[in-house]
Amino acid sequence: MKKALLATAASLAALVILIAAAVLAWQTLRSEDPGVASPVADPAQQIARGQYLARAGNCMACHTMRGGAAYAGGRPIATGFGTLYSSNITPDKETGIGKWSADDFWRALHHGRSRDGSFLYPAFPFTSYTKLTRDDTDALFAYLQSIPAVGRPDQEHALRFPYNQRFLLAGWRALFFEPGQYRPDARQSAQWNRGAYLTQGLGHCAACHSARNGLGASVSPLQLAGGMIPGLDWYAPPLNGDRANGLGDWEDAHLEALLKTGVSPRGAVFGPMAEVVGRSLQHLDEPDIAAMATYLKSLPPADAMPRATAQQPAPAEAERIMKLGKQLYGDLCVDCHSARGQGSVPDYPPLNGNRAVAGASAVNAIRIVLNGGYPPSTAGNPYPFGMPPFGPRLSDQEVAAVVSYIRNSWDNHAGFVSPSEVNRYRSVPLD
Repeated sequence: MKKALLATAASLAALVILIAAAVLAWQTLRSEDPGVASPVADPAQQIARGQYLARAGNCMACHTMRGGAAYAGGRPIATGFGTLYSSNITPDKETGIGKWSADDFWRALHHGRSRDGSFLYPAFPFTSYTKLTRDDTDALFAYLQSIPAVGRPDQEHALRFPYNQRFLLAGWRALFFEPGQYRPDARQSAQWNRGAYLTQGLGHCAACHSARNGLGASVSPLQLAGGMIPGLDWYAPPLNGDRANGLGDWEDAHLEALLKTGVSPRGAVFGPMAEVVGRSLQHLDEPDIAAMATYLKSLPPADAMPRATAQQPAPAEAERIMKLGKQLYGDLCVDCHSARGQGSVPDYPPLNGNRAVAGASAVNAIRIVLNGGYPPSTAGNPYPFGMPPFGPRLSDQEVAAVVSYIRNSWDNHAGFVSPSEVNRYRSVPLD
């Protein structure tokens, strides 16, 4: 009962804040920048450019439901406020964007407004896409208009009150959104600026790699300090230059390999990031991958996600857990990851010094031990080796012990994991 009352009070407080901000937003509504479209000399080249940009932005991932037609929408997007369903962006005239103009499309990406003027929910990352140039949004639109039309009506969102009241998005925008294209930093190189443009804009990296506030807005999105991915129960680690928690001590070649192939001498990608690499990043050309790596490594350190505050075991209990964990590691893990946790690149990622394992959050390690998983199949790593699921074989206590052992062995110095933490994720699917 107490939790229900607190949730109701929080919803009412959010409603008051959003209404007040919405009133302010309507009173100070600015005219929208229409952008300036450039003449198109070669339509085929523009479409090809748009296809590349669609891959760079991983548009298909959200706008394609499992087993459905490409870009026809319908994929559920879980949030803390309910479930949204992606829209049909094929050129179908009745259910897609076949009646849209390039100006309408620019308005959606740059201003977060639909063709009819309604506000778009920020699950669609217009807060990042607003940085795109008009030429790039026009190329994206040209490509989407060239793909097969699919007649699939959009599904109504399933959001809780008051978040299902779309007019309140005016308040959200007044608080958290400022439209504006990316402006190159004259103090930086062309490569750095290209990486910043891709990372801040089309790549919308902050959507996952930044924490969210109580109203779902990214906190300090340019810092990329890491955070839990809303609705997915995965932790996206810091992508800044912090040497302790981020990418500061990574070699450029290792980071570029991770982005391009999904595996590197420092680790491998699993979960949502495997989809990003498989569907998006592997298709980027080498200069763009290098530009993103250059930009990410240049970001200054930021406050990382705090470690779990769960009570750590007493010395005697910690010794018992580590002994059990070491035994399980020797039985199940050592053949692939080696006695010192160094792994065997590219097939088996290292565990020693791997911040996906020994970082601020243990959730990724827990889920991989429970459910297993694979890096993506990419041109640079077409036949990835996978991690078998140990959830059916191990108890919560045993999973907690082996994860705790890995997080506190060799050069790793992270917190212990409790059986209750393991149990929380035992029934959560990989995606």
